[in-house]
Amino acid sequence: MNDAIRQGHRWLALIFTATVIANFVAMALGQPPAWIVYSPLPPLFLLMFSGLYMFALPYAAGWRQGRRVEG
Repeated sequence: MNDAIRQGHRWLALIFTATVIANFVAMALGQPPAWIVYSPLPPLFLLMFSGLYMFALPYAAGWRQGRRVEG
C-alpha cells in the first residue's frame, strides 16, 4: 500500500507540474478559461493528502511500537 501511495504521489506531481505549465502558457496567450486556471487544484489537494500520509508514516510506526521517533 505504501509503495502505491508513493508512486501515485510521484505521478500526481508530474500531473500538477504539467497543469501549472499549461496554466502559464494559457495566461501568456490571453485570458484563459476558468477550467484551465483551476485545473492544478485537484492534483494539488491529492498531493497534499498523500504527502501528509507519507509524512505521518514514521510517527505512526513509532506510536504503534510504543516508542518515540527521534528527528
